[in-house]
Amino acid sequence: MHILVVNPNTTASMTRTIAAAARAATGPSTVIEAVTSAMGPASIEGYYDEALAVPGLLAEIARGERAGAAAAVIACFDDTGLDAARAMAAIPVIGICEAALSLASFLARRFSVVTMSERSLVPITELVRRYGMEPRARVRALGVPVLDLEDRSSDAVAALRGEITRALKEDHAEAIVLGCAGMADLAAALQGEFGIPVVDGVGAAVKQAEALVTLGLSTGKRGAYARPAPKPYTGLLAGFGIEDKAVA
Repeated sequence: MHILVVNPNTTASMTRTIAAAARAATGPSTVIEAVTSAMGPASIEGYYDEALAVPGLLAEIARGERAGAAAAVIACFDDTGLDAARAMAAIPVIGICEAALSLASFLARRFSVVTMSERSLVPITELVRRYGMEPRARVRALGVPVLDLEDRSSDAVAALRGEITRALKEDHAEAIVLGCAGMADLAAALQGEFGIPVVDGVGAAVKQAEALVTLGLSTGKRGAYARPAPKPYTGLLAGFGIEDKAVA
């Protein structure tokens, strides 16, 4: 089974962290292809970054599908471009936020999502509401830039531990969801340290992708996720027209 995992930002070191977490979660017959978007922001923190990351993300998913990927995972906790990708692709597409929240709901009645930037607080809170988890989940932000996670000697990991401690005390959290793909390699250590389930969205998403492929299920193509209507696209997006059957 070939699963494509797309980092929709352009930071290759983060992709390596994501790839390791994905491979650790999957079975021996699953091949993980982890790719970094070729265009867009270095990190995704808020609506502006998210919008400009979508074309590069869609390009990578289109390429991966043509290369034979059985499913795709979007490795950003904002579920960047998820609806557009599901409309474009015939294969299943999983967002790590939706995957992590659904998995956490199997494990705890109350849980906290801990993300990085304050700019991501409202977008992720809106996703929690969209996915029906608002009564059970609270979103917290460290107020630390995402790229600080790339330096494990920085204060970012200490800030994460502190925020988890506050979530346990103030939110009465029974589980923690790590709200950034760049945290993926920290889940096991934090679970051991705090003694509660700690859910990494990358691992959750690739396992759910494996399940969908095994069950022969893919995105419904009636209504919202129907294949986009053919029409011309111009300027920098000229190669994205569906009638071209390809994304540049």
